[in-house]
Amino acid sequence: MNKWVFAAIMYMAVVIGGFTLYDKLVPEAKIAAAETGEHQHESASTGQGHGENSQHGEDSEVNVYVKAQKDDIKIYLKDKTGKPVHDLEVNHEKLLHFIIVDDRLQKYYHLHPEQMGDGEFRITNGLPDGFYKAFVDIKPKDMAYHVTPVPFIVGDPIQTAAGKELTPDRTLVQQVDGETVKLTMSSLRANEPATLSFDLDQSKLTPYLGAMGHVVILDEHAQRFLHVHPANEKVPVFQTTFAQPGLYKIWAEFKQNGTVRAFPFVVEIK
Repeated sequence: MNKWVFAAIMYMAVVIGGFTLYDKLVPEAKIAAAETGEHQHESASTGQGHGENSQHGEDSEVNVYVKAQKDDIKIYLKDKTGKPVHDLEVNHEKLLHFIIVDDRLQKYYHLHPEQMGDGEFRITNGLPDGFYKAFVDIKPKDMAYHVTPVPFIVGDPIQTAAGKELTPDRTLVQQVDGETVKLTMSSLRANEPATLSFDLDQSKLTPYLGAMGHVVILDEHAQRFLHVHPANEKVPVFQTTFAQPGLYKIWAEFKQNGTVRAFPFVVEIK
């Protein structure tokens, strides 16, 4: 065989072998780095189909990491240098409010994980397989923090097309477990103060997390987050402002006869 032909064959073999080794080692290196907190903007599989991701607000001094495993979900709070953030203020009777929605804004969970150590919280994973966004509501002492969505995956969900688009409710009346709640809004315009008043059976209403209810609001893309508390301690009246026009989903949580229920509403802000 001509020595130049032989040399060309050997060269191609080395190149192909090198790319094969690269394809094998690089993904493994990325996964290992994500699990140790490096490559903070990447999601990674833990080997069981569970996702890990992080939240980084532009002006926030706290980074939030959410890691879903088979049996539990862990939340990590770190400063810009990677050190745990441990100095939190109690906010409505809890250090951390863990709010989760699915990719279609149909499922809603307001949870309170247990603190396991400095900057680390844990809660049992009872979520069905799917794609989710988490909103971690905390009040770090002497540190700027802004709540932004942290996408994560539970289990091995089948990738589906985008969920059904939200449509505004024709009437702002919802019934859950036989309990009826009516929402009245003073304004449906962006950048105007809006009062949200809820008409419900107040004889059954008791304080929940130190207030007569909680309201969580997300835009249709689950990017803008509002967590609103009552204007006073006695009646379920809330005040907020919608910064931009668009569709928003509102979950109003009330505790009646010892049971907490979330009543969903969809409104259009113009």
